[in-house]
Amino acid sequence: MPESCSTSECGCSGNPKFDGMNPRYKAVLWTVISQALQADALDFLGDTLTYGISLAVIGASLTTRATAALFKGVSLSAMGLWVFGSTAYQFLILGLPRAEIMGGIGFLALAANLASVLLLLRYKDGDANVRSVWLCSRNDAIGNVAVMLAAAGVWGTRAAWPDLVVAAIMAGLFLFSSLQIIRQSRAEFRAGATVNTSRVGRPAT
Repeated sequence: MPESCSTSECGCSGNPKFDGMNPRYKAVLWTVISQALQADALDFLGDTLTYGISLAVIGASLTTRATAALFKGVSLSAMGLWVFGSTAYQFLILGLPRAEIMGGIGFLALAANLASVLLLLRYKDGDANVRSVWLCSRNDAIGNVAVMLAAAGVWGTRAAWPDLVVAAIMAGLFLFSSLQIIRQSRAEFRAGATVNTSRVGRPAT
C-alpha cells in the first residue's frame, strides 16, 4: 500500500499546495540532482539548474517562488524549440542519425530519469516551483522512451523522418508543460503580490 500523505505535505487536495518545506522533499531534490548529473548529456545541465533553483527558493516568499517557476517555464519552452530545431538540423543537414547510438543513450538515460520520477511522484501536485521539478523529470523520462522509439524507427526504415516526428511530439510536450508552469506561476505571483500589498497597507498594532 502506498504511503499516505497529508494535504499540507503533498497537495493531495485543497489549499495551500505543498510548498517544498519538508526535509524529505529536500533530500529527494538532492538525490534528483545527482541523478540528473548521470543522465544524458544533452539536457543534464538544464535539469540540474531547474532542480537547483527549486531547492534554492524553498522557504522564500510566494512571489519569489512563482518568479523562479516562471523562469523555468520559459526555459522549458526554449528547450522544446531547441529539441525540434536541432533534430530538424540533423534531418536536413547531417542526414541519417545513428540508430544504435540513439537507442543506447536513451536506454541509459531512462534508468536515471525513471529513478527521479519515482522519487518525485508523491510531490507532483505542489506549487508552481515544486510542480516544475516534477514536469521536468517526467518529460525527461518520456523523452528517453521517445528517443528509443525514434531509434527503432530510424533503424527499421533506414530513414531520418521517425526522429523528426518524435522530436516534434516532444517539442509539443515541452511547450505544453511550460504553459502549465507559466499559468500556475503567474497566478501564484499575483496571489503573493496581493498578500504583500495587504500587509503593507495594514495598520501597525
